[in-house]
Amino acid sequence: MANTFFGNIAFIDGQNLHMGTAKREVDPWEISLTRFRVYLERKYKVSTAYYFLGFFQETNSELYADIQGAGFVLVFRAHNSVMSGNKKGNVDSDIIFRVMRMMYKNEPFRKIVLVSGDGDYKLLVDFLIEENRFEKILFPYKKFASSLYTKLGNEYFDTLDSPEIKKKIRK
Repeated sequence: MANTFFGNIAFIDGQNLHMGTAKREVDPWEISLTRFRVYLERKYKVSTAYYFLGFFQETNSELYADIQGAGFVLVFRAHNSVMSGNKKGNVDSDIIFRVMRMMYKNEPFRKIVLVSGDGDYKLLVDFLIEENRFEKILFPYKKFASSLYTKLGNEYFDTLDSPEIKKKIRK
């Protein structure tokens, strides 16, 4: 998974991924992080995959080691240490900022792969499509993908809970 070429870059909204797989009410399932990382590399030519989480908690250090061990670059949202236990891990603006910064600074990458079903990314997705810099949005759970994406063409999205994909990335 070495970054020897300018491939696609993946941005994973960790909370959205977790809530759409392991924590969903109907048919919860666990992703194998290693298999998922390999899937992103092989299917979407992802050379670097950023995995965004809300905030650092000492009790989750094993999870963080697993995420990094699978080949993801772990990124935490900055919070005031006094408030971190009370805040939702909303990473949407961090992901949007990181993508726009990469574009503004002309950092080398082909296209963006986004893992989330959150409608907050819709403007970013539309912009990246316009600029021919968007590969795919992967919805963790199609049922809870934002209705803002209903007009998005099939070529721009897929669902991780489809039987074919689930078989490849399930723990």
